[in-house]
Amino acid sequence: MQRRAAAVYVALFIIVGAGAYSLIATAEAPHVEFEDPTYELSSSDQFELGGQTYTVASISTMEQGGDHGGTATTVTQGAIQYTNESAQYAASFENNSTQTVDQQQWQVLVDRNGDDPTRLTFRESINQTAILEADPNVSTETVTQDSEEYVVRNGNELIPAAEYFPEPETQSYAEGDTLAYQGNTTTIKTVTNESIQLVWTAPRTNTIDVGHNDNITVGDETYLAHFPSDSTLQLTQNFESYQQQKAAMERYQTQKNGLWGVSIASGLTVVFLIGFAYLPSRY
Repeated sequence: MQRRAAAVYVALFIIVGAGAYSLIATAEAPHVEFEDPTYELSSSDQFELGGQTYTVASISTMEQGGDHGGTATTVTQGAIQYTNESAQYAASFENNSTQTVDQQQWQVLVDRNGDDPTRLTFRESINQTAILEADPNVSTETVTQDSEEYVVRNGNELIPAAEYFPEPETQSYAEGDTLAYQGNTTTIKTVTNESIQLVWTAPRTNTIDVGHNDNITVGDETYLAHFPSDSTLQLTQNFESYQQQKAAMERYQTQKNGLWGVSIASGLTVVFLIGFAYLPSRY
């Protein structure tokens, strides 16, 4: 009688476990998809938004994880680039520093007249070493006597350095003046005792990093970025649909975990029932 009852329960739990496992095996996992995204793009595709042209610079996949025997995950990511044709740039020159302006070396000298200077001078930086090395009749180094610098000619003739080297060219500027710097028309914005500040506008390429199912800002708009494949990027503003699909995926995973629990528990119960059925009877 004991074994007959056990056989009935074993059959019941086998049916329950098999049913749970069959549901796991045949159920189709939901996934995020958008039938009509705002943009569907491939690498190098362009789109316009607010008068600005944007380019899909890259779409790539990579493996993450998998260390120490773990499972590796394939991650798709991308980048969108756009060029701001009138980006703002700035540079600061310290007083008495040497800077390259219009492909020439200049010493920056602030005209310190009072506490609020507004003018400055660029004085040409003379390459004394190059001039001395080009003249076979003089030494390659200057000497100093009585606090004055000299050039040595023919081993014994001393020529004052101020007479030997050419007179440096100078250029004077004031706040608001413009000059050529790095190929751009640049404005001298401010002059202080310590430094001067230059400002100019020029093109600048900006990059927007795009992650799978991440929110990104393009111009003044926010989009959900979705990669349906390893070569396609979708941009959508249907955030409600995404949240609904995400919730469905979470419910599916919860139910799947529950079915796995039923299947495993049923299998263990079958094992225990068979074991108990063959225990010796006390009666």
